[in-house]
Amino acid sequence: MADDGATRALTNRISTTQRFVLWIAVLGSFVAFLDGTIVNVALPAISDELGGGITTQQWVVDAYLITLGALILVAGSVSDAYGRVLVLRIGLIGFGIASIAIAAAPTAEFLIVARAVQGAAGAFLVPSSLALITSNFTGAAQGRAIGIWTAMTTSAMIVGPLIGGILVDLASWRLAFLINVLPIGVTLLLLARGGVRDSRQEGASIDWIGAALCTLGLGGMVYALIEQPNFGWASPAIWIPLLGGAALFLAFILRQRVVSHPILPLDLFRVRNFWTGNVATTFIYGALALNGLVVVVYLQEGAGLPATLAGLASLPMTILMILFSSRIGTLSGRWGPRLFMTVGPIMMGVGALLLLTVDEAFSYWWQVLPSMIVMGAGLALTVAPLTSAILGAIGPERSGIASAVNNAVARVAGLIAIALLATIVGGALDLDGFHRAAIVTAVLMIAGGITSFLGIRNPPRTTD
Repeated sequence: MADDGATRALTNRISTTQRFVLWIAVLGSFVAFLDGTIVNVALPAISDELGGGITTQQWVVDAYLITLGALILVAGSVSDAYGRVLVLRIGLIGFGIASIAIAAAPTAEFLIVARAVQGAAGAFLVPSSLALITSNFTGAAQGRAIGIWTAMTTSAMIVGPLIGGILVDLASWRLAFLINVLPIGVTLLLLARGGVRDSRQEGASIDWIGAALCTLGLGGMVYALIEQPNFGWASPAIWIPLLGGAALFLAFILRQRVVSHPILPLDLFRVRNFWTGNVATTFIYGALALNGLVVVVYLQEGAGLPATLAGLASLPMTILMILFSSRIGTLSGRWGPRLFMTVGPIMMGVGALLLLTVDEAFSYWWQVLPSMIVMGAGLALTVAPLTSAILGAIGPERSGIASAVNNAVARVAGLIAIALLATIVGGALDLDGFHRAAIVTAVLMIAGGITSFLGIRNPPRTTD
């Protein structure tokens, strides 16, 4: 791999313990990224075997995102209070057990509950992994270590759909989840033998009540949005959890204003680039989640592609992002993020509209590939400037919580977009539903670009 030279150059200058830390962080996060890319490929096979159609597919994705989005906010506090190594170990074990339960799921309901448990465990993997790097590396070595972590974990976006598709086509969707156990086992072995020191922060506090309010609030609202097409808005089974969830989530927000150690510091949103960037994140990542699920599922159920090819359909997006994100990040640092955050999402919106060329006489090369290329170029223009605009707006001493908040916003945006899937596509992911999803994706992307243009301010340029 291209990163092997960089890895060797770095590890030649660090201690054995630091080397263990780096690979523990990479493998621990890789598990969560791998699962996120595998699941969409497996959705048609899951609903075929366990039943439930599009509702089951929505819940398989959203059960994970509910607990992940809610608990990722509290993960930093838990790591500070109990130690990064301990929390990472618990997260890995929980993720592994949940993966085994998913692979053995006898019913859709059992699988959905296991996915929620998996999301809760996954919420602690990425923050704990990054915290290990930041607490064991300093200066330039830390920057290089984070760069290697980013490159290696991003590779999950390539291998995930490929591995998942092959397993679904040649064996079973169940093995696509069971494969998580291998990197988990290796990471736990490294943790046991690496001699990594744990650290705890004296006086760290965890807002468990806030975490519960957030999780239950999101869960109630998402349940109502997913099941509404089955029951109708007038049904008590819909409006009671919708209003109850909204009330609990409002209580969570109000609590964050008064609790001494909030998991969602609301004062961050007083900073213009931070709140604007997170509004743009909501539009952009909601659209990405919707597009990612709809394309891979329609290509299997509507266009008749095998899972392997459907999973690889969006590979051009990933390749373009990996190739150009670093360069775009450099240009964004020189010119400011506003231009890139405006043009990138609008370009992705145009790419989504190109999916309207898909028709009954299906051709990936002429109908889907052009969209993936345009969207990939737009994604490469967007991701690094978006991240730098949000984190650059907040002081380095609070960059950890700022990153966690932005990550949670992205996950919740995807959660809501998937919850609305049946409403967006009209109850069935046929060709008309696919076209409707493409239009909604385009509208959300363009809204993200307009938000960035109106709200983002470039930082003043410094002279060398």
